[in-house]
Amino acid sequence: MTFRTYIARLPLALMALSLLLAGFAASPADAQGYQIRAGDVLRIEVLEDASLNRTVLVAPDGRISVPSAGSLRAAGNTVEGVQRTLTTRLEGNFAAAPNVYVSIERLAERAPRLPRGPVEPETISVYVMGEATRPGKIEVEPGTSVLQMFAEMGGFTKFAATKRIQLRQGDTIRKLSYPNIEAGGPAGRITLRDGDVIVVPQRRLFE
Repeated sequence: MTFRTYIARLPLALMALSLLLAGFAASPADAQGYQIRAGDVLRIEVLEDASLNRTVLVAPDGRISVPSAGSLRAAGNTVEGVQRTLTTRLEGNFAAAPNVYVSIERLAERAPRLPRGPVEPETISVYVMGEATRPGKIEVEPGTSVLQMFAEMGGFTKFAATKRIQLRQGDTIRKLSYPNIEAGGPAGRITLRDGDVIVVPQRRLFE
């Protein structure tokens, strides 16, 4: 094999290894066509700015949120498609188009078959998005409060806009302020339900 042939094949080999580590049992060719779905966890890395590197959860509505790129739809798209979109949205922040890499860190869990008849769940699933220390799908006990959930997700990153947190319960969106909750505000005692989504937005400049 010539050195030129080796260099040409190197990106394909690296892609195949990345997909294998992400947990794909299919061949690299099949994995490349995988369509992202809600509940998948993506790893995003930007070589030119390590502060943008993060793990993001694909929310139930199929979207992800990335600082400086905003919210974009990931579900139904491929890893390569999300990568191209992020590159396009971020390139205005750099002198040249940045090197953006997207991989699947964890696949969404398939819903188990439920037994017939009403059964009291042992845990509920709460989805955490944005600038949380531990975003993703978190299983907690029924009756868990908002303040307890903040502890479960490990608090917030330095980019978090803690005064503009959102709690999405079905079609209802509640605005939460962590400083008020920390001071004893009643919002911290809100009981979470299965399927609730907590969104921690990125703080604005000088916020």
